[in-house]
Amino acid sequence: MSEEISSRVDVGFCEEVHEKWRVQSAQFPSKVGGKPAWLSYENIPGYEDLKCPKCENQMCFLCQVYAPLEDDPANFHRTIFIFLCRSATCCQRNRSDTVRVFRNQLSWKNPFYSHEPPPEEEPVHFDAARFSKLCELCGCFAEKTCSKCKKAWYCSREHQIIHWKDHHKDACGNPSKPSKLSSILFTEYEIVIESEEYKKSVVNEEDQLQLYNRLVSEGRTGTLPESEEAELENHATCEKDKVFANFRKRVDCNPEQILRYERGGEPLWIASEPKPEAVPDCEQCGGPRQFEFQVMPQLLTVLKENELDFGVLLVYTCKRSCSSQKTYSNEFVFKQDVCETDTV
Repeated sequence: MSEEISSRVDVGFCEEVHEKWRVQSAQFPSKVGGKPAWLSYENIPGYEDLKCPKCENQMCFLCQVYAPLEDDPANFHRTIFIFLCRSATCCQRNRSDTVRVFRNQLSWKNPFYSHEPPPEEEPVHFDAARFSKLCELCGCFAEKTCSKCKKAWYCSREHQIIHWKDHHKDACGNPSKPSKLSSILFTEYEIVIESEEYKKSVVNEEDQLQLYNRLVSEGRTGTLPESEEAELENHATCEKDKVFANFRKRVDCNPEQILRYERGGEPLWIASEPKPEAVPDCEQCGGPRQFEFQVMPQLLTVLKENELDFGVLLVYTCKRSCSSQKTYSNEFVFKQDVCETDTV
């Protein structure tokens, strides 16, 4: 027997971007891939902030989640950004050092956006260049410029070379020629959020365990229908198998989910270990961090990403969501992979 359950978790799904303006900064989007839709345009992360500690190439923007705190005026707008290295050789099992997370927030009155809610129509063009120079290739903070036209900006020499070969060689001095999306970026999608509903089996575990033990002693477990036997065997498997089975069972109710959001809640673990021994305190205020959301492995399928691999990316943020002069605050991310004997 099962019943439909509504949980405290919100789940996110990828949706194709039909109107580009809907995933730009002034619309406060949650999105995957493309260039970041920055919230504040001050102190934007650049090459040194995003350099992979292994290959030293710049990490690539993966996704962002718009998550304002309605009861906190300082967090009227609030977005979490995730970057990771696209090199498969840098991505090691259960290692999080090639993933980086930033949090940014703005009050209702801020220098970038109107105090009114964004309209449900294409707005007047938002000119980010008024506030900061951005890399033509990846959209991160740029310090270098094209020596010829002095109009194209880049975060690094590497991105300048790539953009020159892909586009700028023909467009230099011709700003009207549109730039195409670079192949180093992930495909862009909008994230749509819905409340999670799932089916939960309603059983008396003590009775089921007694039945299972009796059937084992009589050598009769193979005589049960497959569905009933599988349910009973859940009580006899090791902890590692139980955790992964629970993950699969929960996710199968919404198999296309790429995100699970529950600020202050608990992650949906994909494996029994490893888990963080301790979540470090906020680097800005020294206060505790708490779980906020996780990125699911289905995202790699949506992106048709065959080289990278991860189980889940668990994001922990400052419980106070503190403000600081450094407008993009580092937050804690933990990458947990499936056990080598399991598959997603």
